[in-house]
Amino acid sequence: MSKPVSKSISCQDDFDPESLPAEIALNRIIDALEPVSEAERVPPRKALWRVLAEEIVSNINVPSGTNSAMDGYAVFGNDIPENGTAILELAGSSFAGKPFSGTPQPGQAVRIMTGAVMPPGMDTVIMQEHVSVEGERIRIDDATRPGANVRQAGEDIAAGDPVLGKGHRLTPADLGLIASLGTENVLVSRKLRVAFFSTGDELRSVGEELADGQIYDSNRYTLYGMLERLGVESIDMGVIRDDREALRRGFDDAANTADILITSGGVSVGEADYVKEILEQCGSVDFWKVAMKPGRPLAFGQVRGTWFFGLPGNPVSVMVTFYQFVQPALCYLMGMQKIKPQTLKVTCRSNLRKKPGRIEFQRGILDYNDNGEMVVYKTGAQGSGILRSMSQANCFIVLPMDSGSIEAGMSVDVQPFYGIV
Repeated sequence: MSKPVSKSISCQDDFDPESLPAEIALNRIIDALEPVSEAERVPPRKALWRVLAEEIVSNINVPSGTNSAMDGYAVFGNDIPENGTAILELAGSSFAGKPFSGTPQPGQAVRIMTGAVMPPGMDTVIMQEHVSVEGERIRIDDATRPGANVRQAGEDIAAGDPVLGKGHRLTPADLGLIASLGTENVLVSRKLRVAFFSTGDELRSVGEELADGQIYDSNRYTLYGMLERLGVESIDMGVIRDDREALRRGFDDAANTADILITSGGVSVGEADYVKEILEQCGSVDFWKVAMKPGRPLAFGQVRGTWFFGLPGNPVSVMVTFYQFVQPALCYLMGMQKIKPQTLKVTCRSNLRKKPGRIEFQRGILDYNDNGEMVVYKTGAQGSGILRSMSQANCFIVLPMDSGSIEAGMSVDVQPFYGIV
């Protein structure tokens, strides 16, 4: 009696019992990692997109003193009439950086500019529109309530207030906030060193001539762009041919210089796909298949202390697996508190084909319909080699493992690119 022939699961199959669910795969990655402990102090202008390694606490009040919220006239609230108008004597002016130097008395007013310190005792600013100037006096009406149009000392930030927490990734607004405290340097996690290379005899770099069967390597350019946005120190190791010894040297070089190594290609089941084999010899493999489309052949492991991500070779698969697994892992290693992308639920205006068995990340375009409601359309052909679909898209349409095809008008989950790309 002949033995049954075992079938090798193809990456085109919708269900593979050996593939990890995407959520479990990401959890296993995060559980294996430990955020970097090294940190450095840098000035605010060098800190954009860096991750805080300590909490920032304000040593001062912001604003430092009670000041005017607009151009107008500073007065005592008790001088505002309950009805009709009142005449006040002009006592002088207060400018930002050049405050009124005297001590005003009830029945007086001080011309004041936005941001200028309030004269002693005065508690209200009347807008210019409610004032008529009559020589050295002004006439005010009853339209302003006492205490209006004044910013109190410490209204934005009080001395001793925690301002930004450890693990926060610094945005342009944060740089201004830090500068408003007079902080010269901030402590941030050191930059991660991330090496990457592509594998394949068919790949050529930009500027080289193509022979029959050869293609230009686009993956290193998308990887470079994605890594640049994360603010890491990227190390482009070029293209390494499908050769065991060349790949082994590439692994060794990366392990000597980088915290993380990312490869593209060579992790599938082809005869010349050596990445997984070499990794098992010189390191360890945690898993190498995830139940997702595109991007099932995804390897995660370690080479002598350097974390390894083996991404598929197809261009779209590289980007999808990077954003769903590598980027959250890098963010976690940098010490960030929030590592997962935001998800919205919107109405889909396209018919989407899908079979249960793996999560899918289709490329979509978020837009508004005629009623001002947010909707999503697919970009067109969803093949893993169609990089143009990523260029046209502004979101991922996320279809869960157990879902089937989607009909136009149904709700779907989307990940906007502005939050993860």
